[in-house]
Amino acid sequence: MHHIDDLISLFDHVFYASHNTRLVRGEDEPIYLPADDEVSYCRIIFAHGFYASAMHEIAHWLVAGKERRKLVDFGYWYCPDGRDEQQQSEFEKVEVLPQAIEWALSVSAGFPFNVSADNLNGAPTCRFQFQEKVHTKLLSLLDTGFNPRAEALMQALSAHYGTSWPLTKAQFEWQFPEEFRDAV
Repeated sequence: MHHIDDLISLFDHVFYASHNTRLVRGEDEPIYLPADDEVSYCRIIFAHGFYASAMHEIAHWLVAGKERRKLVDFGYWYCPDGRDEQQQSEFEKVEVLPQAIEWALSVSAGFPFNVSADNLNGAPTCRFQFQEKVHTKLLSLLDTGFNPRAEALMQALSAHYGTSWPLTKAQFEWQFPEEFRDAV
């Protein structure tokens, strides 16, 4: 049901003409590349053709403002897997908003969302604590509204996949698993 070519086509339909940006299947690590002398359009390159990777990278693009979209990887420095406790805490702070938007995109597409703490070889972290922060941010966005680009893509995904629109809080019910509450 969730074919990456459909997502690429939908993204191009919504954003290529207005933002000169395309979603591109990559082989290795994801990266955002602005237009340059060699390629006339901006590229959101996602990893290994994975639908979930594309959704995540799109969410980062949807967060980035006009000036950040002129910079490689939006001008951010990425600390790879293997982060210590402090680095992981910083990583999670900047990932809350993009992952909240990714969750909304996923529900709009009827695609399963999994929060990603992205630190398999680093300091132990509670994925559920991070998911609770992402969930709280998502509920806030449902109250205050998403930015126009996010809203446009969510509507296009909903129309394509036949999911319920507009999004409601009931579509995002989540509870911290009780069995893990005492462990944190």
